[in-house]
Amino acid sequence: MDPSLPQNLEEYSASSTIIKFDRPIPLLRGPIPAGSSDDHSSGSYLLAFKDLPSWAAAYKSCQSKIISQCEEGARIGCAVTASNKCKPPWWQSLVGWKSMDLKERERCEDREMEGCLVAAKEKCVGFAKEKCTMPFLDARIAVGEREVRNKVVGRMVLVASMPEESTWHDLIGLVKLGECEFTVTNYRASHFLRAGARLQT
Repeated sequence: MDPSLPQNLEEYSASSTIIKFDRPIPLLRGPIPAGSSDDHSSGSYLLAFKDLPSWAAAYKSCQSKIISQCEEGARIGCAVTASNKCKPPWWQSLVGWKSMDLKERERCEDREMEGCLVAAKEKCVGFAKEKCTMPFLDARIAVGEREVRNKVVGRMVLVASMPEESTWHDLIGLVKLGECEFTVTNYRASHFLRAGARLQT
């Protein structure tokens, strides 16, 4: 055997030298160019969901994860509370009372635990809604080029149907038609939910 080669070649095999990493978690939001109405002080890009369905899926996931964690914590708390409520008082042993029947104590703990978990579940749902709603309503959703084009065409048709000297142009803000509409890249989620609009995927 060649003395320049290592003695134990198995130590240098692919299975022992390659480290496998978990696949990266996909980003919920991606960078998109900021529109004309966005605040450019923090940069010319901002993070946005690619469409309304991806926003809705992330919102549901946020709620379910918070509810799951909240219920897990509540289950531990309810178990401690049920145990404390159902154990015999400390003074019973001093006055010579016999110890509590274990079956009765188990039934007591089951009743207390069930009632506590029902109340906790309702609170967890409210807590998850409270924590997810505001951030997700404020989140941005990217607007597809087709949707922007449809809006622009609609406004152009409206402009074309008006007399050229009409004062309505100024009143409804159509003077800056090309200036603002073509640079719309996103809307906040609250805008879509309020308008009942659907993004085209």
